[in-house]
Amino acid sequence: MTDPIRVAIIGTAPRAEYMYGPVLQGLKADVELVAVWGRREESAARIGHALGVPWYVDLERLIRETAPTIGIVLVNYWANGEVGLMAVEAGLHVLLETPIAHDLREADTIINAARERGLKIEVAEQFHRRPLEQLKLKLLETGLFGRVYSSFSDFAGHGYHGVSVMRSYLGFDSVPVRVVGSVHEYELAPHWSRLADTRGPRTETQEHGIIEFRDGQVGIFHWSSVAYDSPLRWWRSSRFLAEKGMGITISRGLEVQEWLTLLAPGGEAPRFITIERRWERIDGGRLEALVAHTGDPDIPVVSWTNPYHLPGNTHQPQWHDDEIGVASCVMSLVKAVREDTAPSYGAQQARLDQEIILAIRESAAQGGKQVDLPLDPAAQTL
Repeated sequence: MTDPIRVAIIGTAPRAEYMYGPVLQGLKADVELVAVWGRREESAARIGHALGVPWYVDLERLIRETAPTIGIVLVNYWANGEVGLMAVEAGLHVLLETPIAHDLREADTIINAARERGLKIEVAEQFHRRPLEQLKLKLLETGLFGRVYSSFSDFAGHGYHGVSVMRSYLGFDSVPVRVVGSVHEYELAPHWSRLADTRGPRTETQEHGIIEFRDGQVGIFHWSSVAYDSPLRWWRSSRFLAEKGMGITISRGLEVQEWLTLLAPGGEAPRFITIERRWERIDGGRLEALVAHTGDPDIPVVSWTNPYHLPGNTHQPQWHDDEIGVASCVMSLVKAVREDTAPSYGAQQARLDQEIILAIRESAAQGGKQVDLPLDPAAQTL
């Protein structure tokens, strides 16, 4: 059970080459990439050659000849659910790129198919797995902040990504019960789209939601469809308000400011927690740890340590935060398969994040009417 687990990439989306290839190489003590599958020979061959593994257009033949245990599904955005189900029905534990499916019925079909076969599903929801988010979650686990009452995702990620960040502060075991949503389109002044490399007028879709939870907690979600590449929408923030303090993250691009506060002695002022990034060398290199200096005499230091490295005295991967998050998704599934446990996030959490986004849109379509959860899967369409 400590030997590397054999992995196949199911699909030829760009992330197969630029993201998962390097991540799997960095995790080679735990995983071995053995094959690539694609619908078309040209794209399958291109990714297979780039990653140095055999390529197939016949999934049954791939499984028969290379014997993978895990399939990482990397396909066109709208094909994710379809190919994810195909991989499960072929007998693979799967890591699905987001969302688990666009339709709740399709998500349930995948989940039920995996359950019937005794297979594990993890979903590559990496936003809350990034180092800074992981450190904040560790701080919340200490109890220093007490109970978190409200959580905000303000352009912290689109759709289910932003909902996942918002829910992480409240606790993934908190149960949402009702949603109110507002969705509108607006015309924007001409400007450069970094991702599309176009200039001209653009249309923006804004999504806003209020999510109430069973125990009285509240989540606030905001998103703009141009938030990833528009100079008009440079703001990015996630926040939580807790019984004994609060946390605010604000970023403009990669420039991140973090304020985490508890009460100062005497109860008349905030006490700011100092966050330190520790690198392999003073001038950079691999990220070794994030350390929070709390000022609390009982819990003075809370740390997140980067667990991803190559064995021995070899060159260490200098991954950025998103790659660390993706590696955590992979290793969550590896651990679940090895130990026969549930993945740390998993299919049900991914389904719930998508359900909340669908509820926001349904509420907006009904003029802001309150929508109760859970939704009826048979009534959901995109």
